[in-house]
Amino acid sequence: MVNVVEMEVAGRLLRLETGRMARQADGAVLASYGDTMVLATAVASKTLKPDRDFLPLTVNYQEKAYAAGKIPGGFFKREGAPSEKEVLTSRLIDRPVRPLFPDGYYYETQVIVSVLSADQTMTSDIVGITAASAALAISDIPFGGPLAGIRVGRVGGEFVINPDMQTLARSDLDLVVAGTEEAIMMVEAQANGQPEAVIIEALGLAHVNIKKIVAKILELKTLVGKVKRVVEVEPINEDLRAEVRQLVASPIREAILIPNKIDRQERLDQIRQEAVEKLGGEEPDRSRQVKEVYHSLEYSEVREMILSRQVRADGRGPTDIRVITCETGILPRTHGSALFTRGETQSLSVVTLGTTDDEQRIDALEGEYFRTFMLHYNFPPFSVGETKMLRGPGRREIGHGKLARRALESVIPSKESFPYTIRIVSDILESNGSSSMATVCGGSLALMDAGVPIKNPVAGIAMGLIKEGDRVLILSDILGLEDHLGDMDFKVTGTRHGVTALQMDIKVSGITLDLMRQALEQAREGRLHILDKMFESLPTHRPDLAPYAPRIFTLQIKQDKIRDVIGPGGKVIRGIIAECGVKINVEDSGQVTIAAVDGASAKQAMEIIQRLTEEVEIGKIYLGTVKKIVEFGAFVEVLPNLDGLVHISQLAHHRVKSVADELAEGEQVLVKVLDIDRQGKIRLSRKEALAEAGASAGEPS
Repeated sequence: MVNVVEMEVAGRLLRLETGRMARQADGAVLASYGDTMVLATAVASKTLKPDRDFLPLTVNYQEKAYAAGKIPGGFFKREGAPSEKEVLTSRLIDRPVRPLFPDGYYYETQVIVSVLSADQTMTSDIVGITAASAALAISDIPFGGPLAGIRVGRVGGEFVINPDMQTLARSDLDLVVAGTEEAIMMVEAQANGQPEAVIIEALGLAHVNIKKIVAKILELKTLVGKVKRVVEVEPINEDLRAEVRQLVASPIREAILIPNKIDRQERLDQIRQEAVEKLGGEEPDRSRQVKEVYHSLEYSEVREMILSRQVRADGRGPTDIRVITCETGILPRTHGSALFTRGETQSLSVVTLGTTDDEQRIDALEGEYFRTFMLHYNFPPFSVGETKMLRGPGRREIGHGKLARRALESVIPSKESFPYTIRIVSDILESNGSSSMATVCGGSLALMDAGVPIKNPVAGIAMGLIKEGDRVLILSDILGLEDHLGDMDFKVTGTRHGVTALQMDIKVSGITLDLMRQALEQAREGRLHILDKMFESLPTHRPDLAPYAPRIFTLQIKQDKIRDVIGPGGKVIRGIIAECGVKINVEDSGQVTIAAVDGASAKQAMEIIQRLTEEVEIGKIYLGTVKKIVEFGAFVEVLPNLDGLVHISQLAHHRVKSVADELAEGEQVLVKVLDIDRQGKIRLSRKEALAEAGASAGEPS
């Protein structure tokens, strides 16, 4: 039986349907919004693997090429590895859903969100959040939702709910929010320098709409929802719990105050291992319970220390920022470089400047576009003192790179004023929390070191939260330990004037707008402190590009002159490239971009192109070449590939019997342009050019 609930959201019909597709899944919902259709399925294993003590949840968002009426490119002509957007949207769905599973639920669970139809409005990601939540809600899988997703834009100072692609292109805010009926669970935003008050207002508007959608999901759950499975939490012997507490509580309190991350973790690992060896015995279940009690004590001791004493593992107070050092220009052959270190987190950021040939081509469901600013984030295992197989970037690296790119994107100069393709690579050399925010700071410094005229420097800070009942404390610049054992990871980036990007994940049941407001204000204060430190290192962008950076120049030619620059089969442009040692790109609009390692080569190429595309002017004198002699005159080339006729009557002041008596083919001759008719035919005069030249020569110097 098919069951449907519907409601209008921002002028479009949102429809949630179940019972027609994917009926063997534990939960399946077909969500339609306009002409976008997304199928979300949720399935959980019925058996539990032994010794598992974590939630094995996988979320996969996949775009079908047929959804936009396309056939995939490449040799195989079928969908392949996930695109960047698919990876990022998988994270977007995973992050708010994951905290809503109950403690002790360790069954293999998979959520698959498939885009079946795409109407070019860029709403499939937020529809995917809602559909995934609905599929989990109506299934028998234990889940503390439902939740829903909303996007908020802002055009002309007015908020827009779920803006389409064209509206979003004009928006100065791109805010994605996921939340339950009670609270906000996840935030992802590009804010382009908006003040914190605008962000809070947008969040409030988003949550109002989220509540309405959640109500509809609950209505669907009432119609078809299955009875939820009972999560059986393995009981722990209270005597064993007391023994573990007595053995490790005091050593944990001492160990968590060790300032150095590696030393602290080694000591904590040692305490745990000693407890297992002493109390675990030879029974696997008992050893597992010892570890579970140990982790529970570590969790509670760290949080209690911060809440009651307002002292953190490295000795800082709640709002203190770690020691910051900034170094720029440290790599001599790169175009721009910076080493940003904050406590035990360090990013080496390097900028490379390229040409239009280096732009990234993106073939998305919404259409093809080109990216001229790229940021790639790498997290090698040595940054945390580990060994691991080196593979391509994982979901976390792609997600952190996207956040950092969004943070800096709004301060990158326009292509018209700075015609370069820009790539930033951030290699994390040390990590103890907030490496993505170190990437933003290091990337901003590297851009300025490269001479990129960014609008304003950008800094980033990660905020944390410890919440136990009514006791709440917001932490600035969190450590990895505080991220792991805390309740919130709230990353905020911005300039001195406003926020450029946000990313928030919650491990508890949600966060209120009042706490968000407090966290944003505390983040602003921390961000200004970091910007001051960056200013001390490099106050503004360098006046000149690095000596090894390409020099790019642009000029505009008429569209009908493009063929003169290209030449037959590209012969002319290849000749210029070979002669001058430059790169040349000619766009359909007539904009010519020339890139060279030195200004002289580019100038030479520009002069050649200007000669090729120059147009004759009436009344101007040219030194031309006689190309052909005919009975009634001579054809003279005044500009490359551009001839005009000198009539026999215009050859000399005396009467000319034969053109050959005055001129020979290949001879260079001064001519003056008399007229250009509607067909573009040029009429020239040799006698007037000679007269003017003679008059000029007779003038006193």
